[in-house]
Amino acid sequence: KAVIKAESDFDPRAVSHKGAQGLMQLMPETARGLAVTNPLDPHENIFGGTRYLALLLKRFGNDKRKALAAYNAGPERVIQSKGIPSIPETVAFVERVLKYYQKFHSSLK
Repeated sequence: KAVIKAESDFDPRAVSHKGAQGLMQLMPETARGLAVTNPLDPHENIFGGTRYLALLLKRFGNDKRKALAAYNAGPERVIQSKGIPSIPETVAFVERVLKYYQKFHSSLK
């Protein structure tokens, strides 16, 4: 939910200037790799996006910050920088998602 809020503000038809699509803003190549045939379909997009995030969490030893940075900037950039790349957009994305996560998580209590 936090990633969706940060990526598309819950707009299933969102398309970024870089071509990312849908609620979780999947890039076309990433969507294809996750067997998502229609990234603008909310169910497919969430299925693909959460699967991708789970793969990144596993790849980065369950480190949420690194996984989120990889979701935004790509796993290779996280590997190359040995952590969160010093890309302002990526740093802001990680902080924004974690802030939304905290907000949504605390509202459930």
